[in-house]
Amino acid sequence: MKLLIASDIHGSAAWCERLMQHIDAESPDAIVLLGDLLNHGPRNPLPDRYAPQEVADMLNGIAERIVAVRGNCDSEVDQMLLDFPCLGDYALLFDGSRKLFATHGHVFGPDNVLPLSAGSVVLSGHTHVKTNEERDGLLFINPGSVSLPKDGSRSCAVYENGAFRFVKLDD
Repeated sequence: MKLLIASDIHGSAAWCERLMQHIDAESPDAIVLLGDLLNHGPRNPLPDRYAPQEVADMLNGIAERIVAVRGNCDSEVDQMLLDFPCLGDYALLFDGSRKLFATHGHVFGPDNVLPLSAGSVVLSGHTHVKTNEERDGLLFINPGSVSLPKDGSRSCAVYENGAFRFVKLDD
């Protein structure tokens, strides 16, 4: 199974286009979106080419491959624009016996983890900072932010053959 994992697009059509290029190049089986898809949020600056409807149109073009969760900036209005569910606080994916718990990070996340078996993965965004950290038998992965990074580079992550790697979108 190959997954492309992204978070925190925040309505940036410019960076969503770049993400779409990487989705095409990687050809993942599924795209996992960890929330904050269309709205920039009141504490964030407007991202490059802020155009939530354009972002919705791009994502709707691959809706059948998307698994998405709700971020703190997502709402029912966003769901009205999207052709895939995006308002669940979490989603569970399985790669064989390995459980991948996908969430945004504002409700569940590294500091509030549901009971998971050793070897499980917690996928979360929210902080806009890439993370690949093992703790208490769990792997915590944060793909960083597509549009508003707080660690110097826009990014997503790819999961393939049981391993994660980060992909910089700035390059």
